Parts: sequence; structure tokens; C-alpha cells
Amino acid sequence: MSEDTLSEVYADLAAVGPYGVHPGHALITMVEPQPGHEYAYNRWYEDDHYYAGAMAMPWMYAGRRWVATRELQLLRYPEKSAIAQPVTAGCYISTYWITEGRYDDHMKWTVGINKRLNRDGRVYHDRTHVFTAFQDHAATVYRDGAAGPRDYHALDHPYAGLVVEVIDADGPERRTELLEWLRSRSLPKRLAGSPAAMVTVFRPTPLPLDRMSYVKQVEGVDTRLTLLWFLDQDPRACWEEHFADLDAGELGRVELVAPFIPTVPGTDRYVDQLR
Repeated sequence: MSEDTLSEVYADLAAVGPYGVHPGHALITMVEPQPGHEYAYNRWYEDDHYYAGAMAMPWMYAGRRWVATRELQLLRYPEKSAIAQPVTAGCYISTYWITEGRYDDHMKWTVGINKRLNRDGRVYHDRTHVFTAFQDHAATVYRDGAAGPRDYHALDHPYAGLVVEVIDADGPERRTELLEWLRSRSLPKRLAGSPAAMVTVFRPTPLPLDRMSYVKQVEGVDTRLTLLWFLDQDPRACWEEHFADLDAGELGRVELVAPFIPTVPGTDRYVDQLR
């Protein structure tokens, strides 16, 4: 066994601290490969970065990639979005769950490994981070009550689609009101009889000061909520009826509603449909 892995401390680290299954935190990262780099970016992310830059890390226990073909991109709204300019930017999104209470531990590792990957030439720079943020779990609302997959299953269960909704409240206090309105009134009503099995709600957290320079600091830390709608069917089959009119009531503004379908790992399926 190599002595430079510090393997003797791994048992000590595993013996302390939280180790539940609840997704207390998430990494949500929406990225746009530069034109002409779509195939190369997809292969780099799937063949290397998804594993070395994410899933191999401590406490990041589930992940899934999603893609928006041009047809899906054209369903997005609002046209003037604080998240994506233009609103169609960001053809790929990756979602990862992090064990509750392990955010700080994970961040120390992720900053260190990404600096190493960059130094070793294993970071693909011909891409733009449209919306990348670590986020704290705020709520999960289920369509079917106690039946069906829980939020910790969401990235492993074969959901057919994902709708990403980002809302900016009118202020920090209004975000608290917005979260309660969503959790107790709006989401239960919208989920009833819909193709969405659950909605997970997250609050963004600031990125560390020693983050990689190509990732911009997170905006809206005190006012923003990110909602992930997990769908039993392709979003194109249910868009007009269920997702074309999402709103925030009088408590804020919807800044992005964007549908995605899951990628097929190990393939370039859908890459020819991005533009």
C-alpha cells in the first residue's frame, strides 16, 4: 500500500461525524460547452470529471447528469433571466447529493482535488459555468406521501425528466415566506395528479474564496431558491399542462424554468441535438 495516501487516517475520519443518508446539501452545476466543443466536453465530463471531480469524493454519494436538447431549451422561460443569458444557455446540468452535515468536509476535499486536476491538465476550459452552486437542502415535497422513492433515491431512480426552477424572493425575509408558501400550499397543489413525483428545494451557499477562478461567486445567497422537479415522464409530454406557468405568487420572481432529460452514460446521445 502506498504511503503517500495517508491511508492510516481514513479509519479515524470515518469513525466521527454525521453519516446519514439524507441529502443535506447539493451541487447543482449547469454548463454550456463552447460551440464546436460539444463532443469533446461530453466525453471529458462523462469519462473523467464526473468521477474524479465529483463521485470519487468523500460524502458526495449520488449524482446524475441531464441534458437539454435544442427543443427542450426553447421551452425555457422567462426570456429575460437572471440565471442564463440567453435563457437557452446551459445545455447540461449535473446534480449531486452530499451527506447532511458533511458540507465543510466535502468542500475541503473538492477545492483540493480541483486544484490538482487543473494543475494536471484534467480540466476542460472550453465551457462556461452558467449556474453553478453548492446548496443547502430546505425542503422536499412528495406527490404520493409516504409511497415511492424518497429524495435520497432521486438521483438513482430512473426518472425520465427534470425541471429546474429558480426563484428570487424580494428579500431575505420574503424568502422565508416563499419557502413556507411553496412547501405548504403551492407545491402540494401542483404535485397532485402531476407527472412530478417530488420537488426538492435548496438554498444556495457562497463558494469558498479559494475556489477555481473559472467559477463565479454565487449570487442570491440570501434571496434565491432552487427547485428540482423529478418527473416520471419526458417533460415535453406534459409541459403545457403542468410546467408552462410556474410562478412565485407575490413573493418573488421566477428567474428560470428549464426542462432536461437524463443523459445516457458512456454515449454521445443527444450531443447532435444541442444546437
